[in-house]
Amino acid sequence: MEIIHVTAECYPVAKAGGLGDVLGALPKYQKEAGHIAKVVMPMYRTRYLYQQQWEVVHKGVGNLGNQAFDYTVIKESANKNGFDLYLVDINGLLDREKIYGYSDDTERFLSFQIAVTDWIARWEHRPDVVHVHDHHTALIPFMMQHCFAFRKLAGVPVVLTIHNAQYQGTFDWSKSDYLPVWDPWKTGLLEWDGMINPLATGIKTAWRVTTVSETYMLELSRSSNGLESLFEYEKGKCIGILNGIDTDVWNPAADHYLDTQYDLDSVTEGKWQIKSSLCNTFGLDPLKPLFIYIGRLVGEKAADLLPQVIGDSFFHIGRSMNFLVLGSGEPEVEAQLEWIKQLSWGDYNVYIGYNEGLSHQMYAGADFLLMPSRVEPCGLNQLYAMRYGTVPVVRKTGGLKDTVLDIGEKDGYGITFQHASVGDITHAIFRAVQLYENPVRFDEVRRRMMTLDFSWHRSAQSYLTLYKSLK
Repeated sequence: MEIIHVTAECYPVAKAGGLGDVLGALPKYQKEAGHIAKVVMPMYRTRYLYQQQWEVVHKGVGNLGNQAFDYTVIKESANKNGFDLYLVDINGLLDREKIYGYSDDTERFLSFQIAVTDWIARWEHRPDVVHVHDHHTALIPFMMQHCFAFRKLAGVPVVLTIHNAQYQGTFDWSKSDYLPVWDPWKTGLLEWDGMINPLATGIKTAWRVTTVSETYMLELSRSSNGLESLFEYEKGKCIGILNGIDTDVWNPAADHYLDTQYDLDSVTEGKWQIKSSLCNTFGLDPLKPLFIYIGRLVGEKAADLLPQVIGDSFFHIGRSMNFLVLGSGEPEVEAQLEWIKQLSWGDYNVYIGYNEGLSHQMYAGADFLLMPSRVEPCGLNQLYAMRYGTVPVVRKTGGLKDTVLDIGEKDGYGITFQHASVGDITHAIFRAVQLYENPVRFDEVRRRMMTLDFSWHRSAQSYLTLYKSLK
């Protein structure tokens, strides 16, 4: 089976969040299962681009409205990531360092989708499945079925995976002529709430729609940024498939980011050495339990609550724990997290920005990971943490609910709470401190979660089963 993944992100080429991690792993596991897995993404000007060898496989011309553009498709020669990787270059639109955040993102990702669809339409054969991810690629199923230039692809199954339904790529009808000429009887497939909504269009036109956990799929019909009724209407073709993690990349026994590597037999000593080094770097006390937060500093992740949570924890529980935050996002949240450093008694610090190596060290050296998310479609951080023996402290939502079992339950291995509120989070931290102060039980919980299997093997097979059902 030949599977074409079309995405805006793929680790290690370019990553802004969990989407990049998924696309860096899922195709590899599908190829290991004996299938042809290809990833197609924009050719951003990232460091990875200049470190690899590439070959040109296609040159073409597309149209964004009445403006023609040239595009080039290149392929990584060495297949270093375990799958075929293709980059699409469009000068003036995709030749930038950042993935998102430009005023012309609508034009950038529309041109990318047009180029990809045009390229696949020129193949002498047809792929078995085109798998598109999030709104940046969600217009592809519409173009394959209803744009006259690409109708030869109408019979190719398309799967849309929604990694986060809060972001939908909506744009005004004044830009509708950017799309290749389509069947005017199908205009309603593009419209949602008076705008062109790529994610809504993808939900309507993809053969199957998946999300990254079963609970998140159920939540979307109740909370999906305006698409609730659409998810309810289309629920017959929707399914939740839990993400996995790449256990080759996330392996404390072989992680090249760690000075001290460890496994189940050496976890206590290994984590202590890494924790000591980490605390020394950030001026923290290694004898106290270390709570970490890693991720975007945005409301969706409830990061705006962190400053008060940290302050209230110190006030109500006592200064018996450390907090270390790694992330970037909303400027006011960043500023508040920086400001409370002056209140630290050697028990709080923050690193504003993104640092892949530091994140690995934090997963390995920490005792607890905080994830108080208001919205969490799947969550990968809690899976990384458990792989490294770090207890997740999470809100029961989306994939967090599906993957973390509270220590109050039989064979539990995490700490969960119901609401994204300061009170609930602080109480969960109190429970975590109590667990830490019981070394025998803490070690038992740590070892239990390190034996759990959240690899991509099972999830990759679920996708393959879904693809086969479309034939």
